[in-house]
Amino acid sequence: MAETGRIRVAKDKAELVKDLTSSDGGTGPFNTFADVIVFAAALGAKHKKRVPLGEISKREPSPIRIEYFASMGNDILIKLLAINETKDIKTLSLNEEEYERQRNHIFEEYANGGLEILQNELRGSVDYAERILLFLSYERTNTEQQDEEFDLTKFLS
Repeated sequence: MAETGRIRVAKDKAELVKDLTSSDGGTGPFNTFADVIVFAAALGAKHKKRVPLGEISKREPSPIRIEYFASMGNDILIKLLAINETKDIKTLSLNEEEYERQRNHIFEEYANGGLEILQNELRGSVDYAERILLFLSYERTNTEQQDEEFDLTKFLS
């Protein structure tokens, strides 16, 4: 289960997380490891893809302090994913360490699922930023087309 107070990254996704950041002279589209993790968790949640972490990255990126996510306002995503997954308001309890572990665990697994999606989408790509933009553009267009197929309100006058 997740370590309290830190968000971990699977060892097999660590290199991808590093490649997606612009820190240390990198050319990735994200500023920090935490930004990558938040994006990946949202992507994993959108596709309902939760993947257990397996072996944890001990080095870069090492587990990221939860306070960092909170300082950027991203702790709300951690809480939303947890309450959506558990359907239990107690999951939001700030006084219970077990609930914090549960929230972090859910967030980590969605992030790992999202990183798996990104790994597949970015395979063979040179410019990650461009490929991610294309991927997001396709996602938006595909969603709009699906919505239109089932949107019968256009027949109402």
